[in-house]
Amino acid sequence: MKSARPDASRETRQTAAAVAERLAGVANSEKAALLQRFFKTGPGEYGEGDRFLGITVPQQRKVAREFAALPMEEGGQLLASPFHEHRLTALLIWVRQFERGNEPARRTLHAAYLANTARVNNWDLVDLSAPHLVGTWLLDRSRAVLRRLARSESLWERRIAIVATFAFIRRDEFADALDIADRLLKDREDLLHKATGWMLREVGKRDQAVLEDFLRPRCDWMPRTMLRYAIERFPEPLRKQYLAGSFT
Repeated sequence: MKSARPDASRETRQTAAAVAERLAGVANSEKAALLQRFFKTGPGEYGEGDRFLGITVPQQRKVAREFAALPMEEGGQLLASPFHEHRLTALLIWVRQFERGNEPARRTLHAAYLANTARVNNWDLVDLSAPHLVGTWLLDRSRAVLRRLARSESLWERRIAIVATFAFIRRDEFADALDIADRLLKDREDLLHKATGWMLREVGKRDQAVLEDFLRPRCDWMPRTMLRYAIERFPEPLRKQYLAGSFT
């Protein structure tokens, strides 16, 4: 007689409510208070009004693996939550489903992501999702959507535009990253300066000459934070030269 094998779908209810319940079980109020400050949730700050449960990213990844079969509609419910960790876990689930999905599934996830960018509203949410759900999808497709996002009034959509190019950079395709970076050079947001500098640094890690060709005509007027991030791995004498804008 064969022993009965457990049905995974019965073991774990694949619902938004079940995800929220599992996350509540590892919530930490002290850590939540720290995260509220770290992610600038006060009045007038970039994360104003965001609420935290105090859950680490590794803990959320573990929950995302457990709920890998979560229906997209349930993920959408999580993404609409006021709790940061609900939204991040939803995005981690979508990324996992995207990585393992066929083309129709990927297309649907990409479209759902772009339809919900208003809920992808902090830098970690963008950084852990955009390279996959936007960048990877666009690897062999038109990238015009990135220019639209780069023109957006939304700080987070502009960050999605530049961070999504990480997928191209990993394939040694730099043109789009440099183009979006150029469009964001006059952006006033420090979080955009950091993200753009980060992507420029990733270009430089793969081809320093390409990065230097981009930086030389711009280094004396581009945002200092962006420049510092971009040249972080340069030898110290070269870093100083770029910071001074002195080339002979």
